[in-house]
Amino acid sequence: MAAGLALIAVVSACGATSSQPVKDTIAVVAAENQYGDVAAQIGGKDVSVTSVESNPNTDPHTYEVSPSIAQQVGAALVVIQNGVGYDNYLTRILSASSNPSRRVLNVQHLLGLPDSTPNPHLWYDPTTMPKVANALAADYAALKPVDASYFTANASRFIASLNPWLQALSSFKSRYAGTPVATTEPVADYMLQAAGADNLTPFKFQADIMNGVDPAPQDVSLETSLFTQHKVKVLVYNQQVTDTLTQTFISAAQSAKIPVIGVYETMPTPGYNYQSWMLAEVTSLQKAVADGISTQHL
Repeated sequence: MAAGLALIAVVSACGATSSQPVKDTIAVVAAENQYGDVAAQIGGKDVSVTSVESNPNTDPHTYEVSPSIAQQVGAALVVIQNGVGYDNYLTRILSASSNPSRRVLNVQHLLGLPDSTPNPHLWYDPTTMPKVANALAADYAALKPVDASYFTANASRFIASLNPWLQALSSFKSRYAGTPVATTEPVADYMLQAAGADNLTPFKFQADIMNGVDPAPQDVSLETSLFTQHKVKVLVYNQQVTDTLTQTFISAAQSAKIPVIGVYETMPTPGYNYQSWMLAEVTSLQKAVADGISTQHL
């Protein structure tokens, strides 16, 4: 309790009160580094971006914020969070900080999604980031009107740069629509849907794994049968969060000569931006289905 009060005190002390246009660099904090990457691309020279979650070896669902991050959030003029319960720690920090100039971009709210949205991995949906880019351009322009056209141009450039990913999804769908796949969690489900794949793993099972709940024995048996009976062409698993059960499915798929691909909840670094990361994930899917090649690590 004392630590929580100290955290609130730190954040509250950082809250700015000015609502005047920003003359210098805009401080931005993004909960996840994929949003931070896009924020940096749209803001360019006018922003300084801090991404809270950027370690691909951690589970974003169980992230615990430090006082230093709380202080950065309190001082930021733009804060980006995914929403849908994925990064509630940021909501708690924001509620403890008062800053009338700060603009908060909640992607869930931007997309008009209810709190009951079952899959929080919104960045895998091809329709998400163009809306985020335009919203960021508008937020930056409100804070620094003199560079409004610069932000708009950066957003347009970013959206155009997504075309290789969109074309790869379209190409996969035209050639391999209906390809049966299995998953451990719904991390890349939006992308799989866009690619026209048929996910045979029940969503309840995926949600149990995602939420750290032991799935029912019959669901485990059903998932295992997808490999032992060769019902799927590929297994897609969350590369950042594995346990004994997940490894059992990976081993079952490998024993059945079914390729396995690992997908990420946060953007792998270094070496990727959002666009190249998403393209790499589709390329892995393509190689798995077309050539039987596993890609467990990007």
